[in-house]
Amino acid sequence: MNKIKNLADLRKIKEGMQGRMSMREKSDSSEAIIQIKVGMATSGIASGAKETMNYLITELDRRQIKALVMQVGDMGYSYAEPTVEVTIPGKDPVVFGDVKIPRAKEIIDKYIIGGELIEGILPPNFRSI
Repeated sequence: MNKIKNLADLRKIKEGMQGRMSMREKSDSSEAIIQIKVGMATSGIASGAKETMNYLITELDRRQIKALVMQVGDMGYSYAEPTVEVTIPGKDPVVFGDVKIPRAKEIIDKYIIGGELIEGILPPNFRSI
C-alpha cells in the first residue's frame, strides 16, 4: 500500500473502500451476482490465498465485474490450496484448486467472462460452504 501524502490520496482510498463496502451492504441480494469464496484457513494463507484474494478483488474491480469476493475457512482440500469456489448466478458452484494469480486470471477470463470450464476443478462431490 502506498503512503498517504495528502488529503486527495485519503479521499481516493475512501472512494475505493466505499464501493467495496456497498457490495457487502447489498449482500442480501448476493444470489444475483457472482460469488467468489477464497479458502483462507492456515494452509490456504500459507499457500498464497491472501495474494490470490487481493488479486481477485483488484482485478474484478478494475474490469468492473460485479462480484462478491469473501474469505472463508477451510474447504477441505488442503492438498490443493489455495482453493476458490466460484458461483455464477443460475449455475452450480465450482471449486478450483491451486489458484495462484495466473490461474485466478484464467478463471476470470475463461470461466467468469467466457463461461468456459477450465482444468483444475476439484471433485464435484462437495457441498457449497
